[in-house]
Amino acid sequence: MGGSAGTFSYGYGRSGNNRCVLQGGAKSMPYGRSNNKLRAKEKPKVTLKDVAGVDEVRQSLEEVLEFLKHPKKFREMGARVPSGILLYGPPGTGKTLLARAIAGEAGVAFFSISASEFVEMFVGVGASRVRDLFKQARKSAPSIVFIDEIDAVGRERGTGLGGGHDEREQTLNQLLVEMDGFGGAKGVIVIAATNRPDILDPALLRPGRFDRRIVVDKPDIGGRLEILKVHTAGKPLSTEADLGVIARRTPGFTGADIGNLVNEAALLAIRRQKTQIGMQELEEATELVVAGPERKSRIISEKERTIAAYHEAGHALVSTMVDHGDTVHKVSIIQRGRSGGYTLLLPREERYLLTRSELFDQLKVLLGGRVAEGAVLGEISTGAQNDLQKVAEIARKMVCDYGMSEAIGPMAFGQAEDQVFLGRDIAHTRHHSEEFAACVDKEVRKIIAEAYSKTEGIIRDNISGLHSLANALLAQETLAGEEVRRLVETASLPGK
Repeated sequence: MGGSAGTFSYGYGRSGNNRCVLQGGAKSMPYGRSNNKLRAKEKPKVTLKDVAGVDEVRQSLEEVLEFLKHPKKFREMGARVPSGILLYGPPGTGKTLLARAIAGEAGVAFFSISASEFVEMFVGVGASRVRDLFKQARKSAPSIVFIDEIDAVGRERGTGLGGGHDEREQTLNQLLVEMDGFGGAKGVIVIAATNRPDILDPALLRPGRFDRRIVVDKPDIGGRLEILKVHTAGKPLSTEADLGVIARRTPGFTGADIGNLVNEAALLAIRRQKTQIGMQELEEATELVVAGPERKSRIISEKERTIAAYHEAGHALVSTMVDHGDTVHKVSIIQRGRSGGYTLLLPREERYLLTRSELFDQLKVLLGGRVAEGAVLGEISTGAQNDLQKVAEIARKMVCDYGMSEAIGPMAFGQAEDQVFLGRDIAHTRHHSEEFAACVDKEVRKIIAEAYSKTEGIIRDNISGLHSLANALLAQETLAGEEVRRLVETASLPGK
């Protein structure tokens, strides 16, 4: 049950007559020097063994390390190592951690810098810093240069206010020259990380610069289990803690999310004066990361508790009854964050493709709370706002993106704008008429109305199970998945 979820001053802390005076040259004001951090050959603190859930990425990077350590083997085969590797994917998936691991294992000079450090208020400083960085890297060749958040300077040219002459674009031009120009960086491998590969300049992505582009995506269930093992290693973990269950309960979690989960579990164990992290702490930490902290101190009326109980019971009941519903793991009316209650569902298996019937069942489960409120209490509340937002999003994607509407047919529309001032995906180009847009709206409403009607039928046919779940929630506040299934099955027996 979800609720609705430049001025520039020189000199920090000073005001008045702030002046910037350029004097003396590089020693007094070394703007053109690169602020890179050089990590020479040193004992590794983080290695590739500490990076879990991205086996394919590790294999690609180990190949680069092998070339740096044994270049003769590659030259004899006539193979050329990629001159640039771009790591891209959602935030928190371990791109920077991979770079740290490479720094630990490379055995060669490793230069790291954030792309935002290239850009300064003075025109030409960024390009000068790029030249200085690669000059140092060539002197130490073979070497690795790691540029974090490269989209700060690598954004496609022609999308800023300064045309082709602003500081960021000059910096990008110099980077392009250094990577594959007349004086290309021989013996220097560039590794870059970004969350936004779609906005990078095409010249940066061509072969010869970033030859290899590697997706560092969210881990699957096997990857999450391996990441959990890495984060719990060295921590006092109870023997009854089942990391496999936690891996199943965390679909969509990144490595950073899982690290945060384990840390929260350790904090809970300390708060309870325990000597080990148990399954209870891990499960509560999962809920804490997903839904926020419990708000037991908040006093709510009995009417609101009843609404929350029937709302969550509706979600749980429909998910149990539909053909493609996820497994109910836990239902609670204890408030967390801004939600008045929550239903935790576990996917039966990892899925990357969904059929129309599976998406349609998702709509039914989302609508279950609102339908239950109306069927039992005679009116609806504001608690279904987040559910309805998700319903509208799924239904519109079914029509507009997935071609799952008979009236519209197998087509997708609403393409992203190619040239937008702040990026590519801020606006959309319309390639259809007003009449066609009205037809789309009609199809979206039709899908939602059909799902709502089907959900009403499920609630009506299993009303005794709904009452049983809601009454149990009012009495206990939290129900485990096994208890939910038992109550629904008992209420469905003849004579009940």
